[in-house]
Amino acid sequence: MPASERPSRPRAVLFVCGVNAVRSPMAAALFQQHLGKSMYVGSVGVQKGELDPFAVAVMEEIGIDIARHKPVTFEELDELEGLGFDLIVTLSPPAHHKALELNRTIGADVEYWPTVDPTGIEGNREQRLNAYRDVRDQLMARIRERFGGLGGGNE
Repeated sequence: MPASERPSRPRAVLFVCGVNAVRSPMAAALFQQHLGKSMYVGSVGVQKGELDPFAVAVMEEIGIDIARHKPVTFEELDELEGLGFDLIVTLSPPAHHKALELNRTIGADVEYWPTVDPTGIEGNREQRLNAYRDVRDQLMARIRERFGGLGGGNE
């Protein structure tokens, strides 16, 4: 996308998925690796789940450690640090609905990036890992497309 058509660059981005255990923590970590500290990034879930070991494994493959990530909900994040985000990127329909509902009071831009939930993929270990890799790679491509090379990352 040409720079003139690219949406404005936010100062703080929040990635949201269903349980903050796979897609949103992967997206936040990829965002931080790509953009460094040039923007603040967070992640939450509509509900709270347990960090998925397959997500940890596929991120480790590219040198990103998310093993210490602790899943949180919107409500917990609001209590911990507030919801001062100017862009919310939703990765699932329930996350999008929740963000739109909350956005009535916080006034952030909301973007929907439909992203497959790899936890529902069946098969052997390698087939399941491939589903997680696909999600990781799609998220990285979306981040690069949306935010470009703002610098500060590890690339």
